[in-house]
Amino acid sequence: MPYIVRVRKEFQAAHFLTDYHGKPEPLHGHTWEVEIFIRADKLDKGGMGFDFIEIDKFLDEILPNYKCMNDIYDFSPSAENVAKYLYDKIKERYPSLQKVVVWETKHGGAEYYEE
Repeated sequence: MPYIVRVRKEFQAAHFLTDYHGKPEPLHGHTWEVEIFIRADKLDKGGMGFDFIEIDKFLDEILPNYKCMNDIYDFSPSAENVAKYLYDKIKERYPSLQKVVVWETKHGGAEYYEE
């Protein structure tokens, strides 16, 4: 029976929305939250599927903490696009990744997974 290992991490980042005409269009920042779900089909001798600390360190390497995402990505950094981007990056390291959830605010976010 598989397990799902979940890791959640916050990061601070700014962005502006392109092709959107409303209050959140100009540059603004958020305390974003990303949650990842990795399938573990078996546990190691210590009873773990994946090491939370190792995953946390990897997320530190790839999350755009204290950056303006429009300056580093070649796409409009909506929650949906950020979720897809992070999914692709994390899947390279953890092939059994199931999905990525990105919360732009505590009330709104997006998830990405492949069927």
